[in-house]
Amino acid sequence: MSTDVATTAVPPRPVSPPPAPAFSARREGWRRRAPLLPALVFAIVVTQIPFLVTLWYSLNSWNLVRPGSERFVGLSNYADVFADRVFRQAALNTIVITAGCVIVAMLLGVGLALLLDRKFTGRSVVRTLITTPFLIMPVAGALVWKTTMLDPLFGIVNFVLSPFGVGDYDWTSSAPLVSVVAALVWQWTPFMTLLVLAGLQSQGRDVLEAAQVDGAGPARTFRSITLPHLRRYIELGVLLGAIYVVNTFDQIYIMTQGGPGTASSNLPFYIYQRAFLGFDVGQAAAMGVVVVIGTIVVATLALRLLFRSFAQEDR
Repeated sequence: MSTDVATTAVPPRPVSPPPAPAFSARREGWRRRAPLLPALVFAIVVTQIPFLVTLWYSLNSWNLVRPGSERFVGLSNYADVFADRVFRQAALNTIVITAGCVIVAMLLGVGLALLLDRKFTGRSVVRTLITTPFLIMPVAGALVWKTTMLDPLFGIVNFVLSPFGVGDYDWTSSAPLVSVVAALVWQWTPFMTLLVLAGLQSQGRDVLEAAQVDGAGPARTFRSITLPHLRRYIELGVLLGAIYVVNTFDQIYIMTQGGPGTASSNLPFYIYQRAFLGFDVGQAAAMGVVVVIGTIVVATLALRLLFRSFAQEDR
């Protein structure tokens, strides 16, 4: 006996249209950026929120010595900052310290890198010894320079220069900016050396051999081939060094205390004096905002020049 089984055709499922290319690309971009969101939130919390609070403080007159003295004064603090003679002197000292340290450290770094690029016995040991000052804490290095190197009675510098009639010269009191720059150069020369040395080792040896075959001497080869190749590394070292050196505080606090008077005060140290010694929160905040904006403007211009140099080199 046979039975007929009625079969019903199952209708096909509707096929959803593929997502739009723009939406798919946007979703993929957010998926890739999602692991970075905690870091972004952390950076905003620890940098931007304090800056906004500082910006609000800069619009108020508030001295911690006088409780209840906080009041809104608008841009009055900024007018006082630009009219402050000591602030202008601190800004000039900051430029002198930064420029002196970066230029001298870069020149010494280029010279040492050229020496370390050659093969000789004990080169690895010499590289390690030259790198050591950059690994020392700035406070420890400043103490060494103040008590061991520049002491007027027992300092090594006066002992070495005594045949030239220097005598018991008090460097930190008579030449405070020179003393601070010397300590900073000693600390930052290893960084410049390693950066330039990396550039030298990335240079093709076939180009140097071709220049030697063409009869170019060492000076001409360095001026026409090596120095243009090192341009991006030198510019990067100058930019990074300037960004860090402009915030120098340890050496000035340990070696000179900003003195004599305010002769060696830079902007970070003068802001510290106004905030933690003068207890003037409003003016200190205004000074900090001015310094941050100035640093951002200079760093942005320098980065544009650096990126333009990299783009031209890639072409």
